[in-house]
Amino acid sequence: MRINAIKKLKRIKILYIISGINYSLGFDWLDKNLDHSKYDVSYVFINAIKPELFALFESRNRRVLFLHSESKKNYPAVFIKLLSFIRQVKPDIVHCHLFEANLLGLTAAFLMRVKKRVYTRHHSTYHFDYAPHMVKFDKLINTLSTHIASISENVTTVLVSKENVRKDKIYLVNHGFELELFSNSKEEAISNLRNLYQANGRYPVIGVISRFTMWKGVHYIIEAFKDLLIEYPNAYLILANAIGEDSDQIDEKLKQLPQNSYIKISFEKDIAILYKLFDIFVHVPIDEEAEAFGQTYVEALAAGIPSVFTLSGIAREFVVHEENAIVVPFKDSKSIVTAMIKILTESPLRNKICSEGRKVVKSRFEVDVMMNALYKIYEK
Repeated sequence: MRINAIKKLKRIKILYIISGINYSLGFDWLDKNLDHSKYDVSYVFINAIKPELFALFESRNRRVLFLHSESKKNYPAVFIKLLSFIRQVKPDIVHCHLFEANLLGLTAAFLMRVKKRVYTRHHSTYHFDYAPHMVKFDKLINTLSTHIASISENVTTVLVSKENVRKDKIYLVNHGFELELFSNSKEEAISNLRNLYQANGRYPVIGVISRFTMWKGVHYIIEAFKDLLIEYPNAYLILANAIGEDSDQIDEKLKQLPQNSYIKISFEKDIAILYKLFDIFVHVPIDEEAEAFGQTYVEALAAGIPSVFTLSGIAREFVVHEENAIVVPFKDSKSIVTAMIKILTESPLRNKICSEGRKVVKSRFEVDVMMNALYKIYEK
């Protein structure tokens, strides 16, 4: 009887290996909502600087290791330390997120004979389109893993049709959200952020939360906003997460706008509050496969912000034109400005898409749905 009781109390050991992340609500939510009575969790962060998540998880008494990595020259040292940590922790499951973690973590786990090696696939066709030499590493990572958590049907299609991964190795795990965070922002916090980003007295405020990379379609939004200013001269464009490899090109595009008509924000931690500054949210990736998921689709609708979207990533699975958002064609700035004006001038439609948007994301993307999908992998 006593032996059986001990067996029941034994927790499954999971080692999460995460690279290139400073802070992420998603990983914070994952840790908070994981059943720690059942799972004994450790974390390794591979990054150029010690991430905020390190201190956060350490404060929760998690086992945490930081491995410094700025470039490939750091890989050998990181790899050796990973082998040592895996030997020390003896995890039942290693679950990796993002490229360096996938490559180094899964290789180390394979060599250390960890039976269950999981990775979450966070990108779609990016390597095929912009870095073909990286595709071979994606295929290696697929081989090293025993289970793949695919964040959308779009990613699953890419894995199966372009990388020849067996379907029985892939598990659909949509990102999960603590959705009440996006609907319960305090007015004082919203007002403080509005003052900080000089949005007081501006209307309409057009929000964009997107890296400055060309496939996100930000340059089409800038063109549309330039036309919107003709009808609404007091309009204001907020560009958040405004960093990326194509910053020079997008900054050149921004020179077409009056300097006081927009603001760039490189990072805002209180993202749920930031959404409340927007009268309209716009997210328009340039093709249907560009986004692997697209968390801003879910966040904007959860915040009740009327939105203009192209159908990429997860949006293809649940966004419906004039039902829960306004859908526009790819690479079409004229359609974007037309959609924005439609939202501003047709209040019944605006109210409808806000209401239905909140409903649809609540039914699909609560964090508990994601946790249950992960448990199916961990306990299989």
